[in-house]
Amino acid sequence: MARLRYVLLTAAFNEDRFISRTIESVLAQTVLPARWVIVSDGSTDRTDEIVRGYCAQYAFMRLLRVDNAQARGVIRKVNALNLAYREMQDLEYDFLANLDADVSFDDRYFETLLQRFQLDPILGISGGLIYENSGGEFKSRMSNSIRSVAHAAQMVRRECYEAVGGYAPLKYGGEDWCAEVSARMRGWSVKSFSDLKVMHHRPTGGADRVLHHRFREGKMDFSVGSHPAFELIKCARRIPAHPVAIGALTRLAGYCWSYARKEPRLVSPEFVSFLRNEQKGRLKLMFSAPRLDGKS
Repeated sequence: MARLRYVLLTAAFNEDRFISRTIESVLAQTVLPARWVIVSDGSTDRTDEIVRGYCAQYAFMRLLRVDNAQARGVIRKVNALNLAYREMQDLEYDFLANLDADVSFDDRYFETLLQRFQLDPILGISGGLIYENSGGEFKSRMSNSIRSVAHAAQMVRRECYEAVGGYAPLKYGGEDWCAEVSARMRGWSVKSFSDLKVMHHRPTGGADRVLHHRFREGKMDFSVGSHPAFELIKCARRIPAHPVAIGALTRLAGYCWSYARKEPRLVSPEFVSFLRNEQKGRLKLMFSAPRLDGKS
């Protein structure tokens, strides 16, 4: 473990309500990062002031300030992360992790991840499951899956990150999802661990904001080539789970909107083919589950 080194990348925009908690979680880690670059992307609150205060005390922390008026939406975050990544070029390290500025976790989070990577040499991307506040209690997010790793606290083996070309600035987002698929295309495995909990502290926005986000997710699904049958079943399975039913329908509407408009794919044909083969495999497993009488 003493030989393994990791770095952290964080894109922050107006996070003064949450970022101190995130920083304190990192400072409490049993294995500290070799460097942590926080990019304040046009923040107008006290985010910069708070981060500067910590940077003055801890040499491994750095703050970068950018005001990129040309980039918009999700692309701004990816550009900020890529800027942070370029600040690591003078370092020797084994892993890098994206870390959102509104999360917290226990003090062995990164040590445990490093141990899991050490035990599995083909593990390329890993992390914990996301928990969000619901009725005063943190509960596992519905979209959690051991087959995928939430971007909020996602650790990547350096060789894997470089092989997939890092996070791509995609119009509708999904850079973390694309990185996962690209990693599996190249023989790496992707896995979340249910015993590692990441607390997400930013409250869910209002209904209009959530629906806008879900519609964009549907457009994202189409842009990376998600199979129509898989998209339909995925959204349909989420409809009965109140209160996300309308969100699932809105996501499906975003996908259908892009389909009807024949919007271009934002990834290669090889990527689309690989992703759809994965999805068809999952659908096959779903519908070939054994019956209660033991017959298939």
